[in-house]
Amino acid sequence: MSDATTTHVFSRYAEVRAALADPALVPPAPAPDAGPPGASVAWLRAAVARFASGEPHRRRRALVEAELARLAPADLHRAASAGGGGGDLRTRVVCALATALDMPVPERIAREMARVADAYFGGDGGPDADRAVARLVAVLAPGPADEAGLEAVANRVGLLAQACAATAALVEAAGEGVPAARVLRDDPPVRVMRRVAARATRVAGREIAEGDEVVLDLVAGRHGHPSPLTFGAPPRVCPGRAHALALADGLLGRPMTPFARLHHGGEAFLLPNAWDCASAAALAAEGFEAVGTTSLGVAAGLGLPDGAAATEEATVELARRLGRGSFLFSVDAEGGFSDDPAEVAALARRLYEAGAAGINLEDGRDDGTLTPVELHAAKIAAVKDAVPALFVNARTDTYWLGRDRERTAGRLAVYERAGADGVFVPGLTDRAGIAALTAALVTPLNVLYSPAGPSVAELSALGVRRVSLGSLLYREALGGAAATAAAIRDGGPVRGGALSYADVQALATGGAGSGGRGGDDVHDG
Repeated sequence: MSDATTTHVFSRYAEVRAALADPALVPPAPAPDAGPPGASVAWLRAAVARFASGEPHRRRRALVEAELARLAPADLHRAASAGGGGGDLRTRVVCALATALDMPVPERIAREMARVADAYFGGDGGPDADRAVARLVAVLAPGPADEAGLEAVANRVGLLAQACAATAALVEAAGEGVPAARVLRDDPPVRVMRRVAARATRVAGREIAEGDEVVLDLVAGRHGHPSPLTFGAPPRVCPGRAHALALADGLLGRPMTPFARLHHGGEAFLLPNAWDCASAAALAAEGFEAVGTTSLGVAAGLGLPDGAAATEEATVELARRLGRGSFLFSVDAEGGFSDDPAEVAALARRLYEAGAAGINLEDGRDDGTLTPVELHAAKIAAVKDAVPALFVNARTDTYWLGRDRERTAGRLAVYERAGADGVFVPGLTDRAGIAALTAALVTPLNVLYSPAGPSVAELSALGVRRVSLGSLLYREALGGAAATAAAIRDGGPVRGGALSYADVQALATGGAGSGGRGGDDVHDG
């Protein structure tokens, strides 16, 4: 390797993404002298996934992922909302995370981490920071520990260090009611990333020699593009993204409703879609925690076309009826039945007052075009301003309509920045496409189940957090009814499995309970 190295600065979005995706560019290696195991900041940096590459990075990242897998983001939000720990913001951030991870004496851990964090990211902590590392290791691994045990402890400490710095900065930058996606883009907590070329490569037309330093300006790179860069990009997407956002929201005192909590449980949940009170009650009786409505089912039941903004009052009336039940439900409201954001917000308030916990707003139009992205974002922002507790699932129909698929991530990023709580891409079934999208998003991804596509378990592993059935159940019910009638007419066997008359009567007349949004827990922190 030549002694003469060059520093390359990338400040455009596409360049930064290309550099992050290049496996030849790796984080700067720690100093060769890592210090005594378990007793210095240099050792800590040399033992964590963040500053590693190749096989050590894969092994250490697996340790971090296993640690985070024990903790659902919703549980972390609850721990952060509960407060405790005292001290400044960074101390409270670390205390909340340590508590949620069942670490002993979280207050002490938080105090020690305050001494370590700056040095961990390259500052000069001196002997005091080294001693703090040794004390942290003694708390988290009392007694003798082998090399593998110390490596595991180091990566637990690394999680705390990143929360102490980046998550605390995210909380500081977040104003009253400002969506996290907007903060991450406009005032990112991580402003610069550095890489070193492990071998010669070429990025954005620029030749980079082995050993060259690469500086990625995330602040400049955000201009002209809505997707944030803070959490990295494949192959090094931050594994704790959802946890960091949940932790920040909890510390900011932003409530997580019971319906929102379903999206932050660490795995995908299945949302079946009903078309009337009986179908919704039957699904709830089957044990589903929440149901959605299907606009096709509502419209077809009235002899009207779907997606033509013809069923607004029928949708509100169905919400009122469902609101008398004890289950959570979300309403498919097409595009809000209007292109006036104020009218869409008024509809959303009516649905919320009827008992709805969530709303779907789609950007597809009945003529096969897409609503301008800025207009759809304005609808989302208006709804969140009028009804903050209503979960807004922003749907883009780029795949459903086969239009502008390459702009899907960009459209969703705009909707996230406007305040969407989740995003929905019906028609997306490609595993690689789903994985790439979840890596770029801040909010939970919802996809439409396809019998020919991945299973719910596979979708969950890809990062999907909500799987909807859409109109599938309604279409199956119609097909089953017609097939049964035909079988009886033709003297064939009847499949069976129908509910009894009494069961349907009970579904129609029962179910009065705590209200559609989950009763008193709607503002549960």
